[in-house]
Amino acid sequence: MRKAIIFYNDLKAGELIETNDGEYIFQYNDHYVDTHPHQFISFSMPVRKEPYKDIRLFPFFEGLIPEGWLLDIASKNWKLNPNDRMGLLLACCQNCIGAVSVQPTIENHEA
Repeated sequence: MRKAIIFYNDLKAGELIETNDGEYIFQYNDHYVDTHPHQFISFSMPVRKEPYKDIRLFPFFEGLIPEGWLLDIASKNWKLNPNDRMGLLLACCQNCIGAVSVQPTIENHEA
C-alpha cells in the first residue's frame, strides 16, 4: 500500500491511497471538509466526507504526471516503470504548477 497527502496550497486537503489490491481511494480530510466545503481539488471530485474509490488512478491525478520527454527523464532518473502511475505521482508531483501538491508519506519509504 502506498499513500500520499494531498495539499491544496498549504492546506492538507486529503489522502490518496493505492491499496495492495490496486484500488485507489481519495478521502478529503474531515477538517478540510468542514472549513473549505466549496474548495474542491477538481470539478470531478467535489468536497465530501465519503471517499472516492476506483480501480484506476483518478483522472485529475493522472493529469499531474509528466508526459512525453519529461516522463522519459523522470522514469529513467527514478528508475520507475512509466506504467507505475502512483510511483510517478509520488516522485514527480511534490511541487506541481498550480494549487495541488502530492507529498509521499513516511510509510512509503519503510516498505
